[in-house]
Amino acid sequence: MCAHRIVVLATALATVLLGANASAWAQAWPTKPIRAIVPFGAGSATDIVPRIVFEPLSALLGQPIVVENRVGGGSSVGTAAVAKADPDGYTLLATSSAHTITPAVYANLSYDAAADFAAVIPFGSVANVLVVSPAKGFKTLGDMVAAAKARPGTFNYASVGIGSATHLSVERLRLSAGFDAVHIPFRGGPEALTEVVAGRVDFYFCPINTALPFIRDGKLVGLVVNNSTRAVELPDVPTTAEASYPDAEFPIWLGMFAPAKTPPGVVAKLHAETAKALQMAGTQEKLALAGVTPLNVTSAQFDARVKKEIETNGALARAAGIKPN
Repeated sequence: MCAHRIVVLATALATVLLGANASAWAQAWPTKPIRAIVPFGAGSATDIVPRIVFEPLSALLGQPIVVENRVGGGSSVGTAAVAKADPDGYTLLATSSAHTITPAVYANLSYDAAADFAAVIPFGSVANVLVVSPAKGFKTLGDMVAAAKARPGTFNYASVGIGSATHLSVERLRLSAGFDAVHIPFRGGPEALTEVVAGRVDFYFCPINTALPFIRDGKLVGLVVNNSTRAVELPDVPTTAEASYPDAEFPIWLGMFAPAKTPPGVVAKLHAETAKALQMAGTQEKLALAGVTPLNVTSAQFDARVKKEIETNGALARAAGIKPN
């Protein structure tokens, strides 16, 4: 047998053995506790929702999942830690649509949001509702847009920070509807809501579950939701498309990622077991109470969505004149 053929056969055998070992390793995973980094503070929706899912997922995997909150840099601090972690399935990222927004508003990130991560599975989506004080007299989004166009330079809106989903939600609507409004960023949602209820700020795209008590008490009016479908909690509130602004959707998702070079078998197992956890009755009830709508997609579909959003959010930020910090 010639030397060349021996080398080829040896290489082929090694490839088969490596593949078999990798498959066996993935089947055995996990054999120790898993760390899940949340790049937002405790108590936020991006912290609460993963914890709901991780409780049954931990039982399915037979290992504890330890949540670690690493805040800062619009989620970039915690995200960077996962990008640099060993791709062994023991360090995961639980984040939100902020993952696709951060590259558009932060310069010189130490990671590539598209290339450095393997999308595993979304936990679901959360819609925001545009709220105004009833004292404003707006019954529909059309009323508000007409008023903003009639009084240019006098309208303002709240968000929870420059480059946040609540900020870009409004910018997408504003560009779609063609009106001007001054951005007023706040440190958090409670401050933003207080100012909108008082009428000092004209409007705010607020997470539905946060706004719901105020809407039910008559302190706020919900004009539209920015999802593709109406929210179960607010069945009488139209979507932006139903309000004649089809380019104004800005659905927000929450989901899980692993470092890019994590073995495919581990990613597949993690997706499958998380899907089981999401389908459990108890999990569905808790997620529904948190205002989360299921998103039944594969890892590949989730990955494609993430990459597309990174591009579209970059274009949105440029169109809105939002410059990277």
